[in-house]
Amino acid sequence: MSELTHFNAAGEAHMVDVGAKDDTHRVAVAEGRIEMQPDTLVMIRAGDHKKGDVLGIARVAGIMAAKKTADLVPLCHPLVLTRVELGFETRDDPAAVHCTATVETRGPTGVEMEALTAVQIALLTIYDMCKAVDRGMRMEGIRLREKRGGKSGDWRAE
Repeated sequence: MSELTHFNAAGEAHMVDVGAKDDTHRVAVAEGRIEMQPDTLVMIRAGDHKKGDVLGIARVAGIMAAKKTADLVPLCHPLVLTRVELGFETRDDPAAVHCTATVETRGPTGVEMEALTAVQIALLTIYDMCKAVDRGMRMEGIRLREKRGGKSGDWRAE
């Protein structure tokens, strides 16, 4: 594994200089799930939550989060995103909502942090909207599934 890039020779945190890097097409896909009681999943699927469309609101929250990643993660570069797409799949055993975020840009640095942030905030939004009926929900398996582009090339989780 290569060295940590967010520390200088003196061990101080710094933002990596990407000014000399070529702009290339970058893609990152992240995923995660929120596990819940079966009755909570029934309510989400039915779309009759008193606060509104849980997955629709979570999708918008994830998109907004991807766009705000540099404001949340101190050493992230602000990026112009060309695509943010969130997908949701409900699963029965265990009762859960699985979220996938795909983020793209054309620039000097990748969008892995934006994809991960989108998934986490989308799942957190589901928790927020459903906590009145299920405080025991758990966010699990949040990870980078793949990244494409850039100097380090393509990578896919096993």
